[in-house]
Amino acid sequence: MPLPDNGTPWPPPAFAPEYRDMRRDDAWYAGDRRRLAEAYAREPHRADGRRRLWGRRPPQPGHRDERLHIPLPADIAHASAALLFSEPPTFTVADPGAQARLDELADAGGVANTLLEAAEIAAALGGAFLRVTWDAELAPRPLLTSVHPDAAVPEFRFGVLSAVTCWRELSSDSATVWRHLERHEPGAILHGLYQGDRDRLGVRVPLTDHPDVAELADSLTTGDTITTGIDQLTAAYVPNIRPNRKRRGSPLGRSDYQGTHDLFDALDTTWSSWLRDIRLARARLIVPAGYLTDNGPGRGATWDDDREVWQALNIPPTETGGAGITLSQFAIRVEEHRATAEALTRQAVESAGYSAATFGLGSEGGPAVTATEVTARERRSMITRDVKARYWSPALADMLQVMLRLDRVLGFSRVAAEERPRIRFGDAVSEDPRATAETLSLLAQAQAASVATRVRLLHPEWDDTAVAEEVERIQVETGATVPDPMQADALP
Repeated sequence: MPLPDNGTPWPPPAFAPEYRDMRRDDAWYAGDRRRLAEAYAREPHRADGRRRLWGRRPPQPGHRDERLHIPLPADIAHASAALLFSEPPTFTVADPGAQARLDELADAGGVANTLLEAAEIAAALGGAFLRVTWDAELAPRPLLTSVHPDAAVPEFRFGVLSAVTCWRELSSDSATVWRHLERHEPGAILHGLYQGDRDRLGVRVPLTDHPDVAELADSLTTGDTITTGIDQLTAAYVPNIRPNRKRRGSPLGRSDYQGTHDLFDALDTTWSSWLRDIRLARARLIVPAGYLTDNGPGRGATWDDDREVWQALNIPPTETGGAGITLSQFAIRVEEHRATAEALTRQAVESAGYSAATFGLGSEGGPAVTATEVTARERRSMITRDVKARYWSPALADMLQVMLRLDRVLGFSRVAAEERPRIRFGDAVSEDPRATAETLSLLAQAQAASVATRVRLLHPEWDDTAVAEEVERIQVETGATVPDPMQADALP
């Protein structure tokens, strides 16, 4: 299909509800108070009729905004990405040459960091796009990049991504809005530059009309198209998790925040109330008017609480406290606010699919625990991690295969790789080396596991060849295997 026609409304009206939800989730993820106020300007009340904290009118000019935001939504998105990709995943193919090149592409291109970014955005906005592109002047290899879901218009067939149009607004020194559209189809990538306004694409113009995309004109194969030389789509969609409860049947994933917005608002209300108690509880002195120092006509009067010596003042001796000074200081409801905030936080993270222990709730110090104990405490988080990993594996494997195929087509390497890589996710919780050593020692003393089994326990990512070589080295070093003296290498 071609790029959109001139004057097309943008973003497309068909995706207006999804984009509206993403803007709200993005406001919570960013933690920007102004954007939160804008997101709830049209929906200031909850379902029970009570006004939301971020639905209240902003303070008048000259007054401070005392509302406080706690970045729990950002913490949830970060925790989701860390559970998936804190340990880089491993990618394997059968061909040794292809494996070496795949490792080089992953390491040099920073694939692990790209996945961390994409996973955090997916948790906040419901999904993310992975895109393969290249720039021979920048690096002699294909590049894996991420595209945020609110900057892409996908097309699905039977729930499978068939094409996607990525877009971005370019710099402008006027009211004109410049947009660059990049459409990915199987076997081709289309580029278009549009000059319009805030709501419409406007008129399509040559790529050379804007300096940010002018160099793309030299890469076009025919017309506005770059032929990739492979029959695969060079982009993939990764849903955060499905189904989308708000729009059943939608191929788009759901955000971790779906259904928790009011909990976030209540948490911010609690912390704002707590800080209000602290402000109101500041000690204040109420003194007679005679204690105030006159600053002159039109300049009012002040009270200096650091002054040590006072002149005689004409104050009736019957004033309160003898000197007429009254201390005003209110109590701070610490325990009530703390318990409320903890309950709201716990409910929010559990509704998002995570264990409270993942966010430090209920773990008040104590002795160190093993990875097995941590996994048991955070079982809910680990289940959510495994579910999300199943959504990431197919899309990531497709993009790695596209990178290997484009690498050969573009002339960056001669590796013929048609195999789809296998993905193995790293451990979410690293085992304590001391605990692992003690386990292996006990197994050896009890003669309950062979050397090969113990090597596999220590290095689960190794293949059979690497395990066999390590077993042989261990047996030689421990004297379990004596070299054959008739071999040339064993002679002195």
